[in-house]
Amino acid sequence: MDTQVRKLDYDNIDPEIMKEAGDIIRAGGLVAFPTETVYGLGGDALNPRSSMKIYAAKGRPSDNPLIAHISCLEELKPLVAYIPEAGRKLAKKIDIIRDGEADAIDLTENDLVFITNGGCVENSSYGSQNKPAEFKTEIREGGGWDMWRKIAAQDPSFGHPDKFCYDPEQSNWMSATVTTLDEKILPYIKNICKRDPLSGKVVTGGIVTARDSEWLLSWTINRQPQFRNQPKGQVLVWVYGLFSNKPGDYVKKTMRECTGKEICEEWLYHIGVPEEEIPELAEHSANTVPVMMPYITAFFMPREKGDRPDVVPEGAVNFAFLGQFAETARDTIFTTEYSIRTGMEAVYTLLNIDRGVPEVWGSVYDVRDLLNATVAIRDGRKITDMKLGLKEKIAMKELLKAVEGTDVEKLLREHGAI
Repeated sequence: MDTQVRKLDYDNIDPEIMKEAGDIIRAGGLVAFPTETVYGLGGDALNPRSSMKIYAAKGRPSDNPLIAHISCLEELKPLVAYIPEAGRKLAKKIDIIRDGEADAIDLTENDLVFITNGGCVENSSYGSQNKPAEFKTEIREGGGWDMWRKIAAQDPSFGHPDKFCYDPEQSNWMSATVTTLDEKILPYIKNICKRDPLSGKVVTGGIVTARDSEWLLSWTINRQPQFRNQPKGQVLVWVYGLFSNKPGDYVKKTMRECTGKEICEEWLYHIGVPEEEIPELAEHSANTVPVMMPYITAFFMPREKGDRPDVVPEGAVNFAFLGQFAETARDTIFTTEYSIRTGMEAVYTLLNIDRGVPEVWGSVYDVRDLLNATVAIRDGRKITDMKLGLKEKIAMKELLKAVEGTDVEKLLREHGAI
């Protein structure tokens, strides 16, 4: 067979070229490819004819062994007589603190350990209507950060926890739950959302941010009631601020110094409640519980590849890392889905289960999902039911006329948009 030359664009790799190279290797042929230094010559390491061709092409004596590349440790077992202990990473014991006393759980190779390293809600503390939440920054023994530090000290592949937890001044923010106790605050909410928060339908439809707030205060209201036993007529509001160390615009104290009532006052100020009414409403028309979270954005701290351990580090036999501080190529941190995917990857890998982890659905790029979201956020109402001005109505009419009889019209109708 004649030599074939194929040029790859590393920013846009052609899968057909990669398939062609794989077919050649599977058939016992050779493929030359560039490395970081020189060109390499690759073939099927388990095919004697391929090895002979490499020796012949390189003029290399057959007593000089070749390198065999594998994609994971599991592929090594059928190729070798045994694996030295230095090449296997085995969890042998879990040190624990039980009832204040040091204890340990001995492990065998057949015991599986799933480690949730770090913790974005660690050291979180609650305040109350009349008490600020405490800003606790000390890493406590036995917590997620302390555990990860002790594990990471044993091997570089177990990550670098201090890249994430070294400065809670940068990783903290505060939240608060405001529970309305009567109807007096509701008109101000309705004035912004243009929706009745007690309707049982979408209220804010997302996060509302007061961009001129010194705390960068944001708030959101889910469909009410949010909880099964929530008293009728009450509304739960989730409020949070990114800058807990800055004085407020109405309450001249830092957010972390504020009681729940004072945080409620600041929120009421930003939703347009007249200042003379704010103290009374915060005191008697709402109950507010603040929460300080020192490490809530720790996963966004400056980091680089290797600072998070792989879900199953190279050589790991019976343990895996889970959650926001484990590295998987399948998703971006900050979602529940990310944590679930790390758990699936850990179980499937350690138990050698031939099952794929679901890939991330690119809903933001799928017009069908965008249409569904548009209809859902409008409580199922069609876009043709929107209250529009004269110009907008004319534009809508012309647009619908332009797509009449096309696949676009069909798509709009299938997803309830028109």
